[in-house]
Amino acid sequence: MKPEEKARQEIDILLEQAGWVVQDYDEVNLQASLGVAVREFPLKSGTADYLLFADGKPMAVVEAKPEGTTLSGVAEQSSKYIATIKESLPYIINPPPFSYETTGTETFFRDLRDPEPCSRRVFAFHQPQTLLDWLLEGDTLRERLKRLPPLIKTGLRDCQIEAMGN
Repeated sequence: MKPEEKARQEIDILLEQAGWVVQDYDEVNLQASLGVAVREFPLKSGTADYLLFADGKPMAVVEAKPEGTTLSGVAEQSSKYIATIKESLPYIINPPPFSYETTGTETFFRDLRDPEPCSRRVFAFHQPQTLLDWLLEGDTLRERLKRLPPLIKTGLRDCQIEAMGN
């Protein structure tokens, strides 16, 4: 078995454990479950390893790599796929904001809505309902944190102010 095939087997299992129904592109049924992961989804910029649909809407791209691959440079490939989803699926108003890069043993996640999006290591794929809920929230947590009011320093010691990062 090739390393890519082994990684895909592991990724399929991880997606299923998170509540995604994994399907091949030529047999896709987006109504099979709340969350459907479609393998080898064709896009104008290439073929996404997986395109995740929640409630029939594209939510995320998953870029799969063989175990041992350094994932730090893979985010650019995921971004390229996300940028062309809107062109490939014209009923989408905004391209999906989520991406994953994974080897099946290591997984990174990125939310492109963040003020400074960057890939972060996660222990598992998110459940379909979680991605839907995040979209309904509108702004990301990091965006909301940027709008916190300034720290009121009255009555605080210097060490307390320093602990708050101000």
